[in-house]
Amino acid sequence: MTVHEPKDKNNGVWLIFFMLGLGTLLPWNFFMTATMYFSSRLRDPSQMGTNLSGNGNGVEGNNRSLLEAKFNNVMTLCAMVPLLAFTCLNSVLHQRIPQKFRIMGSLAVILVVFLLTAILVKIEMAPLPFFTLTMIKIVIINSFGAILQGSLFGMAGQLPTKYTTPIMSGQGLAGTFAAFSMICAISSGSEINDAAFGYFITACAVILLAIISYVVLPKLVITQLWILCYYINLAEKVLRRVYSMIIKEEQNMSMLTIFKKIWVLALSVCFAFTITIGTFPAVTVDVKSTIADGGTWGLYFIPVCCFLLFNLSDWVGRSLTAVCMWPGKDSKLVPILLVARVIFVPLFMLCNVQPRYNLPIFFEHDAWFIVFMIVFAFSNGYLASLCMCFGPKKVAAHEAETAGAIMAFFMSLGLALGASLSFLFRGLV
Repeated sequence: MTVHEPKDKNNGVWLIFFMLGLGTLLPWNFFMTATMYFSSRLRDPSQMGTNLSGNGNGVEGNNRSLLEAKFNNVMTLCAMVPLLAFTCLNSVLHQRIPQKFRIMGSLAVILVVFLLTAILVKIEMAPLPFFTLTMIKIVIINSFGAILQGSLFGMAGQLPTKYTTPIMSGQGLAGTFAAFSMICAISSGSEINDAAFGYFITACAVILLAIISYVVLPKLVITQLWILCYYINLAEKVLRRVYSMIIKEEQNMSMLTIFKKIWVLALSVCFAFTITIGTFPAVTVDVKSTIADGGTWGLYFIPVCCFLLFNLSDWVGRSLTAVCMWPGKDSKLVPILLVARVIFVPLFMLCNVQPRYNLPIFFEHDAWFIVFMIVFAFSNGYLASLCMCFGPKKVAAHEAETAGAIMAFFMSLGLALGASLSFLFRGLV
């Protein structure tokens, strides 16, 4: 008797995984996108603007304080190193700590930290204590975000391939949502603290929706049908492979054994995010418009062309894997294309990054930067998503969760390496 894959009625499970993916990267993107708010808190008080659309918008780069100038680099490093460390920890302990505790606990901590961030918007602080506290919050958020992300990919790895895609797509939308929210704040002309308060409260609401989504997930019949029905159709093949491994390896399911099966994809996704985070936002956020001439476009250039355009293109790339998965999981073209993305490092460096000290400006017009950003972000979203989807499918079903955790670790390793290289890339400009 053939058992068919149960239908995901109304795409309920797909939407829940999408919402959980959104919740994993939304906190980091809200911190990363709120550059105007953080710049205003770190700037010399005499230079502080009163609203997001006034003269004190923080776009000038030559008179920045040390804390303001180094904020993006240090923020990225404080985000990505803990992400790597806790992803590694999650890879080792994911079988010892209940999945529900890892996911719900992480979401709860992130929610509390964001509520604290919203409260602190209304509290006056000197630049150095504010800088320090902000970095501590970023470390906490990304530490628990790593546990959440690894747990989600591990859970999705046990299901059909199409359920890894909504996680990646949700993560891509997180940045788009954060960038769009910041653009709305700029357009409102509100007091910067009032706009930032609403901005961070919005993030809290989305995280709360992610918590509710995870609570609802086990109640859907579809998740239980996968356990009882979907893999019954594959039972003969899976059981034979499991039995063979038990006999040959004496129940040895080491991570090294699994890694040998997916190492190309793991290193590929690592390299993808090394290039991406090494360049964005540390280099790209300092690109200045050459056609704005002091007008409104200069105010919107970075929020639109850097943050919104990157996240929208990245999201489109991630979402495309839901309908197209070319090249295949065994193709050599995926790692080749990812290695080729290194060309974006010099391309962005030669745009109008300010201030600059070493390199000439070769791609001066805004159009160059926009084109580079679209291709850069789309290729990151699409190719990285392919790697994350294919990784758990190159191993046996009972190894899929571990494979998903390993892939999440190498993705985080790439993020950490990129954060470290961002100091070098920005310093070379």
